[in-house]
Amino acid sequence: MKTLLKLSSAAAAVTLLAACGTTVEQRAATGALAGAAAGQVIGGNTEATVAGAVVGGVAGAATTPRRRPR
Repeated sequence: MKTLLKLSSAAAAVTLLAACGTTVEQRAATGALAGAAAGQVIGGNTEATVAGAVVGGVAGAATTPRRRPR
């Protein structure tokens, strides 16, 4: 039950921060922060926090929408 609570809390935090930012850098930064928080909640150690930050940063940068030139 504790694991389910941790996972749902981490998923809620990631969902809230997933779309923050308009540039690649902003989205990568917010993704890294959310990933680090989720990694710490789920894993509870430094390795999980760093892994979460890396995954979140990459995911944030990869999901940045491309803007059409005006």
